[in-house]
Formats: sequence, structure tokens, C-alpha cells
Amino acid sequence: MDEDQIYAELDRVRDDYRALLNSATVAELRQPTNGTKWNNEQLLFHMLFGYLLVRNLRFIVWGFSRLPDSASRRFACALNAGTGPFHVINYVGSLFGARVLGYARMQRLMDRAVTGLQRSLRAQSREALARGMHFPVGWDPYFSDFMTLLEVYHYPTQHYDHHRRQLTLASARRG
Repeated sequence: MDEDQIYAELDRVRDDYRALLNSATVAELRQPTNGTKWNNEQLLFHMLFGYLLVRNLRFIVWGFSRLPDSASRRFACALNAGTGPFHVINYVGSLFGARVLGYARMQRLMDRAVTGLQRSLRAQSREALARGMHFPVGWDPYFSDFMTLLEVYHYPTQHYDHHRRQLTLASARRG
């Protein structure tokens, strides 16, 4: 995956997320998903959260990538030790995120997050995108032991596409 492909993926996700929210009825949004404990609106919030997370995660990668490898390895080990509480917080946060924000704000947040990530991606040098750090592999199946900044920009779309397949919205089945 290169920078241009990731940039195009981000455009696709922004348009897809908007279409999913705009075409879903409130009743559909409250229906259960396939393979998660969340309903559709909660899972849509969780999908958005992946992009919000990366907005901050890229700064952590920037910092740790300039330190000795052992620093990020120890940091990842410490985070892995907290995997259980992380999953609880991740789950509970998504239970209420959509209700607190509302669908219009979720869409605006996705637009802003994607636009910001695209702008930031374009501003990075090849050297910066090749730097990386160790990650807590217990936190997400799309985290690798070591990830470059370029891989971090790609991560939320992998996460999004995975969860999109779990939505039970009529528009998700068509698209």
C-alpha cells in the first residue's frame, strides 16, 4: 500500500460512511450487527473512533520512532498488559458514542478526521513514513508487532472495512 492508495482509501471511506448514515433508518441503526455485541449505530461510532484514534496515534509514532527501539517495545508491552481494561473501555465507549454525538456530528467528525489524515499524509516525507514503533498486538487484530507511520495511516481503513462487513444495514449489504 502506498501513499496514493491510502489517500484514495480515505476518500472512499468518507463517501461510504456518509452514504451509510444517510441511507439508514433509525430502526436499522438500532438493529444488532453480525458478530459483535453492538448495534449498527454503536458499530458505526466504533468505526469512526478508529480514525479519531489515528489522529493522535501518529504523534505517538512520530515520537517513539526517534527513540531507541527498546523504548517502543517496552511501551507496547505495558499497553499489552492493559489489554483487558482497554477492551472494556473500547466497548463501553462505543455503546454511548453515537447517542452522545448524534449522526450529523459523527459524519462531520469523520469528514474532519479523514481530511486531516489526508493533509497530514501528504505532508510526510518518505523517510518519516518509513519510521515506526512497536504496537500492542493484543489491542487489535490489525496491529502488527512493528508498524511504520505509513501502516498506521492504513490501519483505520483496515479496521473500518472489517467492521463494515458486520453491519446489518440494507445499504451495507448493497455496497
